[in-house]
Amino acid sequence: MDLLFLGTSSGTPTKARNVSGVALLEDSGKGWYLIDCGEATQHQLLHTPLTLHGLRAIFITHVHGDHCYGLPGLLASAGMARRSEPLDIIAPAAIEDWLRGTLRMSHSWLPYELRFHPIETFDGWRNSQVRVDATALSHRVPSWGYGFTEARPDPRLDTEKLDRDGIPRGPLWGQLVRGHDVALDGRILQADDYLITARAPRRIVIAGDNDRPELLREACQGAHVLVHEATYTQPIADAGKSDFGHSTAAQVATFAQSIELPNLVLTHFSARYQNDPSRGLSMADIRAEAASCYGGTLLLAEDFLRVRLEKDGTLSLSGPDAVHASP
Repeated sequence: MDLLFLGTSSGTPTKARNVSGVALLEDSGKGWYLIDCGEATQHQLLHTPLTLHGLRAIFITHVHGDHCYGLPGLLASAGMARRSEPLDIIAPAAIEDWLRGTLRMSHSWLPYELRFHPIETFDGWRNSQVRVDATALSHRVPSWGYGFTEARPDPRLDTEKLDRDGIPRGPLWGQLVRGHDVALDGRILQADDYLITARAPRRIVIAGDNDRPELLREACQGAHVLVHEATYTQPIADAGKSDFGHSTAAQVATFAQSIELPNLVLTHFSARYQNDPSRGLSMADIRAEAASCYGGTLLLAEDFLRVRLEKDGTLSLSGPDAVHASP
C-alpha cells in the first residue's frame, strides 16, 4: 500500500504545493483511491503514473473548496479519456447536487456512472482490496476522516472447508482466491468465507481538517499510519493568528504519541511556512515542534512524496518520487 501526495497546502496553492489531494495505491499496481480533490488535482496526476481508468473510488472529507474544487474537471477528463467503469464517490451529500449541477450547466456528459454515497449515512465501503470506514471530526463545517484497512492480507484458500462444502476444484477456486464471490448451484459463495489471511491487515487513517485529533482515537486502534493536517505551529495558534478549525503540529504529534502510533505523516500546511528558514516561519518549525512531542517515524509531506506501508507495518520512501521526501 502506497501513499502518493498530490497536494499538501492548506487553503490556497503555492508555487511548491497544490491544495489537498492524496492517492492510496493498491499493491497490485493497477488500482488507486483518491482522498480529496482540490483544484488542479488532475494536473498533478499528469506528473504521476496514475491513470483515471485505474481510479476505484473518490473520498471527500468536507465541502471546502481546497478539498473538492478539482472534482468537475477531473471527472470530465475521465470521460474524455473514455472511462466506462462506474465510479463511487463517498462525500457529503451536498457534493452530489453541486457536481451534477455543474456538469449539467457545462453540458458535460459522462460515459460512465457516478455512484454517490453520502457520508452522513455512510456505513462503510469495500471491494476486494480495502475496507473503508469513516469518523466524524471537528471543523468549521462537518468533516470526516477515512480509515483504509487491507481487505485480504496475503490470502490463501481454506482447502479443507472447500472440500467439506463440496466446492469442486478448478476455476471456482481460482476466482475465490482472487477475492471474487462466485455462483454455484443457485447460491453465492462469499470469498471471505473461504480465505485464510497470513498476517494482520495494514491500516491507514487519512483525516480531513480537524481541530481535535483525539476524535480519531478509536479509528487509530490498530492503525499503522495517520495522515493528518498540521496547518500551524502552536505559537501561531496561541497568538490568535490561526483560523478556527485546524490542528497544530504539537496537537497532532502529542495525540500520536499518546496512542503509540508508529508512523505519522503531516500535511495541509499554511502557506506562511516556507522551505527557507531565512524567510521567517518555515517547515523546519513545524518539524521541530512535532518531533519534540512524538518519537515515532515522522514525515512532513511534500507534493509528489510517495511512501510505502510495508507488510510489517514500517513506512518507507517508495519509487522515483522518493527524491521529493523530507525525512
